[in-house]
Amino acid sequence: MTTKEATMTTQEIADRFYEMTQQGKWNEIQQEFFAEDAESIEPEHSQGLKTVKGLDAIKKKGESFNQMVEEMHGGYCSKPVVGGNYFSVAMGMDVTMKGSGRTKMDEIAVYGVKNGKIISEQFFY
Repeated sequence: MTTKEATMTTQEIADRFYEMTQQGKWNEIQQEFFAEDAESIEPEHSQGLKTVKGLDAIKKKGESFNQMVEEMHGGYCSKPVVGGNYFSVAMGMDVTMKGSGRTKMDEIAVYGVKNGKIISEQFFY
């Protein structure tokens, strides 16, 4: 007899995503929920961050952003709103960027889910 692990629904992933953001577990979110071929999409006007494909590239993009940060003063992530195979959250941070001073950043992030994995993240700011 074989057992098949149940695939999480979009709502379940969104709820767990939110729970983990409240604990600052961003790396764990990527490891647990992102598909190996996930895509991270930045707006065309983004400065310094580019759209990338693949979990390794997404992790490297996060590392590149973190290297630009001088000091993190705080951040937030709203509870998710789920619609079909997508969920969205409002996110933001109060941060001092190297060479740029302190700033507040706010954005909407939309996550696409397929077969129990996040296949895309797209940021609007």
